[in-house]
Amino acid sequence: MKFTIFGLTISSSWGNGHATLWRGLCRALVKRGHQIVFFERDTSYYAAHRDLAELSGVQLIFYTDWTEIRPVAKRHLADADVGMVTSYCPDGIAASSLLLSSTAQLKTFYDLDTPITLECFRSGKPLTYIGPRGLGEFDLVLSYTGGMALKQLKTLLGARRVVPLYGSVDPEAHRPTTPVKNYRADLSYLGTYAEDRQAALNTLFMEPARRLPQQQFIIGGALYPEKFPWTDNIFFVRHLPPAEHASFYCSSRITLNVTRQTMARMGYCPSGRLFEAAACGVPIMSDSWEGLDTFFSPGSEIIIARKSEDACEALEMSPEKLAAIAHAARERTLAQHTADHRAIELETALNMAFSPSGKTQLMEV
Repeated sequence: MKFTIFGLTISSSWGNGHATLWRGLCRALVKRGHQIVFFERDTSYYAAHRDLAELSGVQLIFYTDWTEIRPVAKRHLADADVGMVTSYCPDGIAASSLLLSSTAQLKTFYDLDTPITLECFRSGKPLTYIGPRGLGEFDLVLSYTGGMALKQLKTLLGARRVVPLYGSVDPEAHRPTTPVKNYRADLSYLGTYAEDRQAALNTLFMEPARRLPQQQFIIGGALYPEKFPWTDNIFFVRHLPPAEHASFYCSSRITLNVTRQTMARMGYCPSGRLFEAAACGVPIMSDSWEGLDTFFSPGSEIIIARKSEDACEALEMSPEKLAAIAHAARERTLAQHTADHRAIELETALNMAFSPSGKTQLMEV
């Protein structure tokens, strides 16, 4: 089947979580015989940090002006089995209008930022990727976040059919590997700076670093401000391309997952980084949110920390206990949370949107 997708970026992992997810999902879809055309606006900040120029089986189309690329987009939608627009697509409203007027068999929207979308809508902030008519005209809306978000996409934005499509991991890219000296740490954190993650990061990372000066901590990510509260035992890597993620994770005794407040309040919001770290065989410590136990079992597959004391206690766990938690999480991830699993889930959701009765199928699952 042919997918024509209008997204934020697949070529650059700098400052966003979309690219890594799309790379794994596209590889899985291509492996299952699908054809993918991905439209990405060629923005300067992503071009300056581009870590992927091509992806086997994916036609990546860069453009600088929507008006100029519109005829090409229209042509690709004309014979598409699935047309898709994603959240934060720079030309999301124009692309949605073109998609909804096209002959693509299924017209879909994938919100990879659902809690932020819903919060902006409730507060009256403009949504640059969803038009004033909302989501009611799409055959299917996919959400990176589950739980109450699925209902709110219907009640607030008019979506008719909503299905969760969670983050995932490509186990070929994220797997156990040899530790790297420059990334050695007792506790690591990989993530772009976000103000609404800072309170949890202070509690679960910065404060333990202050209390445990003999231990080593490391942060990797983009957009950290100059006035960030560093300590002498916290090291910093400005930006890590996906190819370095496995080495980064595998060089620490424990890695930390911190969820943005808007997502944590909504629940059912596993980040792709959660599955990446698990696939690398590294013990994960995470903040808590509703639905986390749907993906990993607290205590046996993941360490839950709510206060600084919890984080400090985790750092005192025996190597045997940490190894058992890491092994269990990796096994769970490989069994349920890979890009291959999400590709099948996507196919199933598309088939149900195409034929709710199940009598006909858009594709073979």
